[in-house]
Amino acid sequence: MEQDLHELVEIFTEVDSYEKMQRIFDDMFTEKEKHDFALRWRLMKEIHHGKPQREIAADLGISLCKITRGSKILKEEDSLIKQLIEEHTNG
Repeated sequence: MEQDLHELVEIFTEVDSYEKMQRIFDDMFTEKEKHDFALRWRLMKEIHHGKPQREIAADLGISLCKITRGSKILKEEDSLIKQLIEEHTNG
């Protein structure tokens, strides 16, 4: 299973267009799985922008446990997710 994940990461990094990546997501993931990815990204952005955790939980209908995990990731000194959010926010 780990080798399969490694292979997928390699494939994802080789995709050179939005359209191709969108097709991969459409072919490989269900609507629920894509929703879950987007939800996780949104909760990370909202934590990063300082929205209170209880408010995020109520707005997104998710557990505080998921939010706490996201918060811990963003507090890591070398958090790539934090860097990506900042780059995306700042253009």
